[in-house]
Amino acid sequence: MKRIILLLLALTWFSCSKKERRCADFKTGTFEFTQEINGKKVTSTFTRTETLQIETFNGITDTATVRWVNDCEFVLQKRHPKTMNERKAISMTILSTQGNSYTFDYSFVGDAKKQRGTVTKIK
Repeated sequence: MKRIILLLLALTWFSCSKKERRCADFKTGTFEFTQEINGKKVTSTFTRTETLQIETFNGITDTATVRWVNDCEFVLQKRHPKTMNERKAISMTILSTQGNSYTFDYSFVGDAKKQRGTVTKIK
């Protein structure tokens, strides 16, 4: 009986804890995103306004439009795509925030396969 009560208390405590989501703090600013590609860590830097995101990756700068669905979800669409793959919009969902960073899921719009990343706000 004691085990059941302890289990119920533990489940209640974990289910009541919510992850922080201060998404509005990350709508605009300058950010860094580090990811691993082919076993190598690479970092991109981007600046986001309410409607644009300008990203620099490997010395190449690219611009995308930003359309906010709600405070924690937005869609990126490259302004000048060069390939069919670049024409696809990317859906981004901020899952949690902590200090000057946020964790997010992203995928091509309509694709069920999501990837996860963490972005750090530097300005």
